Amino acid sequence: MATILVTGARGFIGKALVAQLVEQGFNVRALVREALPTQKGIEYFVADITESDQLESACRGVDCVIHLAGRAHVIHETDGSPLEAFRHVNVEGTLRLATAASNMKVPRFVFVSSIGVNGDSTNTIVLNENSPPRPHADYAQSKLEAEQGLITLCNQVSMEWVVIRPPMVIDAQAPGNFARLLKLVGRALPLPFGLARNCRSLVSLRNLVDLLEQSIAHPAAANEVFLAADGDDISTADMVRALAQGMEKPARLIPVPPALLRTACSIVNRKRLYNQLYGSLQIDAGKARRLLDWKPRESTVEALRRIGAEYRDRS
Repeated sequence: MATILVTGARGFIGKALVAQLVEQGFNVRALVREALPTQKGIEYFVADITESDQLESACRGVDCVIHLAGRAHVIHETDGSPLEAFRHVNVEGTLRLATAASNMKVPRFVFVSSIGVNGDSTNTIVLNENSPPRPHADYAQSKLEAEQGLITLCNQVSMEWVVIRPPMVIDAQAPGNFARLLKLVGRALPLPFGLARNCRSLVSLRNLVDLLEQSIAHPAAANEVFLAADGDDISTADMVRALAQGMEKPARLIPVPPALLRTACSIVNRKRLYNQLYGSLQIDAGKARRLLDWKPRESTVEALRRIGAEYRDRS
C-alpha cells in the first residue's frame, strides 16, 4: 500500500485524515513538531517545516504528501507583521517541504488551501475553480502565494500537484467560530439570527477527508485545483436549527434586523464577523464530483444534526 506523509497530523483535520488512511490500509507517516507515543499504523516523524533539515528524510519513500500544516487564523493578532508571519509558515514552509519532496522524487503533493483565496463573500455569483483570486485577509493572501509558488515549483520538477480549497469545515471537534456557535446553541441562548437569509457552503470533516483520500492517486486529480463543499447551501438560521435538532434543544432565534447588527458590528470593529454570519459564500464543487467521482457521504444538514447529537452526548 502507498506511503502517505501527512503534515499537521495532530490538527483537527489531520487527526481525522490519519485515522481514515490507517483504516484504509495506507502506510501513514505523520509529521509532528514533538515526539508522540507510538500508535499502530502511524510512523511519527518530528520536524518543523519552517526550519528543520530533516524534511528530505521525512519524504524518503513517500508516494504522496498531504500538506495540512500552517499558521491558521489568529483572532487576537499580536504579531507586528501578521502577513509576514503567515508567509513564513504558509508560503516559505510549504515551499521548503515541496522542495524536499521533489528532491526525494515524491510523485504527488496535495496542498490544502482555503476558499478565502477566492474571497469571503459572494452576492449573486457562485464560486468555482475559474473564479479569480480575491484574498480577503493576510491568511488568505499567504495561501494564495503558497499555491502559486507550489505550482511553479512542481511544474519545474515534474511533481504532480493538487490544490484543495475548503470553506468552513464542520465537525463536533471543529475549532474557532463553529465551536463557539456549538456552545451557544448548546446553552439554548437567544441568538439574533432569526432574519438571516444568507446562503453559505460548508464542508463536513467526513466529506473533506474522503476528498483528500481521493486526491492521493486519482489520475484526474493531477495538476488541478478543486473547491470542496457538501452541495447544499444553508443560512445561519438554518445552521442553528439543524444543530439544535441534533442536540434536542430549542432553536431560540430572535428576529433582529440585519442592518442593526451590521451597525453594531461596525461599531465594535467586527465587520468580518457580520459577513460570516449574514453574508453569503456559495461554492460549486461539481468539478471534484465529475473528475474524481467524489460523492459527499452526508449533506450539510445531516452533518449538522449529527454534530449536534455528538455535542449533546459528550456534554
